[in-house]
Amino acid sequence: MSGRISAARSPARIVLVTGASSGFGHAIATHLAVKKGYRVYGTSRGAVMPDEREALPERSPLPVMIPMDVCVDASVEAAVTHILRHHGRVDVLVNNAGFGIAGAIEDTSIEEMQRQFDANVFGVLRVCRAVLPHMRRQGGGRIVNVSSLAGIIAVPFQGAYSASKFALEALTEALRMETKPFGIVVSLVEPGDFRTGFTANRVRTEGSRTNPAYAERFARALGLMERDESRGPDPEALVPVLERILEARSPRLRYTAGAPVQRAAALLKRVLPASLFERVMMTVYGIR
Repeated sequence: MSGRISAARSPARIVLVTGASSGFGHAIATHLAVKKGYRVYGTSRGAVMPDEREALPERSPLPVMIPMDVCVDASVEAAVTHILRHHGRVDVLVNNAGFGIAGAIEDTSIEEMQRQFDANVFGVLRVCRAVLPHMRRQGGGRIVNVSSLAGIIAVPFQGAYSASKFALEALTEALRMETKPFGIVVSLVEPGDFRTGFTANRVRTEGSRTNPAYAERFARALGLMERDESRGPDPEALVPVLERILEARSPRLRYTAGAPVQRAAALLKRVLPASLFERVMMTVYGIR
């Protein structure tokens, strides 16, 4: 971004939520706009940029949807510039956009892994880089990165997705320490299985369609994953966790969310011998 952007500051907190057309992003953006009175901008690749000539209301009962593809630098810059032009600040950033790839590691091509990381890791980096200079200048802000329990527990046949979320965890840990002196607080939300569009939007690797070596175990594991997701909580159940982070005086780094048994698995990984935990995971996904 170049040039000085001048705009009257809105008294409401200015919030940017990526991937807000459905699922977690839609639930979070709608709640913060409707229930909390924040000025919320949600993003999706299919949204249309509002007419710059139209005056924006001081408050909106719903999130304002603007286009953003987190995998394209210019798209990220345009969306953030639009918000700054009207408000001069971004108080809260929720990095939620992303997707999942399923398939054995052997059946995952370099190009497929790159696409996974481009959305789930580099996309977060692009949006943070666009927003952080302004948060530093305004003297603070909150960033919440939506990770996954799969970011602390590797899931078989979701190795690409787990790897991207493991990377996001490390990125967030470092970012939190780097930005704390500027009054910017960074946190992670780690959901388990929820009933969202993530299941239907999961992409299977091309190799998994043709390689019989893993086919039976992959089908069994994927079926169990999809069953658990279909039985999971609605995405609205994540909203109280997000609200707690935004309203806490000193938010923690990590917040898990979802079914108690899945959240407990994160604790078990810390205390069980690695070989025992591995056997538990393989049993859970029916691949022993």
